[in-house]
Amino acid sequence: MSTILNDLMSNIDWADIGMASVDTLSMLGGSLLFTLILGLPLGILLFLTGKKQLLEQPVVYGVLSFIVNVLRSVPFVILLIIMIPFTVLLTGTSLGVAGAIPPLVVGATPFFARLVETALREVDRGIIEATQAMGASTRQIVIKALLPEAMPGIMAAITVTAITLVSYAAMSGVIGGGGLGDLAIRFGYQRFQTDVMVVTVVLLLVLVQVLQMVGDRLVQHFSRR
Repeated sequence: MSTILNDLMSNIDWADIGMASVDTLSMLGGSLLFTLILGLPLGILLFLTGKKQLLEQPVVYGVLSFIVNVLRSVPFVILLIIMIPFTVLLTGTSLGVAGAIPPLVVGATPFFARLVETALREVDRGIIEATQAMGASTRQIVIKALLPEAMPGIMAAITVTAITLVSYAAMSGVIGGGGLGDLAIRFGYQRFQTDVMVVTVVLLLVLVQVLQMVGDRLVQHFSRR
């Protein structure tokens, strides 16, 4: 049995698989962190400046909405290529984990911001009005009313964004971004090593399943509060 498995996985270098997995997790962790830092305030601002909201500003909302829509409409593979000069300027390289994180953040931030805006829009308008009636400032309304009430939706948005980043990180292998995607392209596709392709795909599927399970538990936790 072991001989058959060895024959089926004759091209597998588990050290390379391990390093590629670590690179993928590093890209996911780093890009998700910056996406949350940038996307959450952007989503809140989109909500607040929207029609009939606390800080209604049609011009501001229109500009922000346009930028978000433009970035969301650019295919990620194209974004990777377009951003190479900026990525090199920012990180000194367009390769590896460091070279993949900037386009990952730019690609995921507008996506996450829209999800945050949607989650905030689902908060009962009566909660906002009740908080306003108590004399709360806009900042207090956001922190003490909007965000706690929208937390299940925001947790779901983080989960969806994290899973999207996994697919984006895999695509970054097209330009040598490192990780499992790079391994799948260089060995699985270009060298026709099917066993390498299968292993990398299975590992990515497992990662997505783990992220989804963790996300579902977090959503359930905040929904019960």
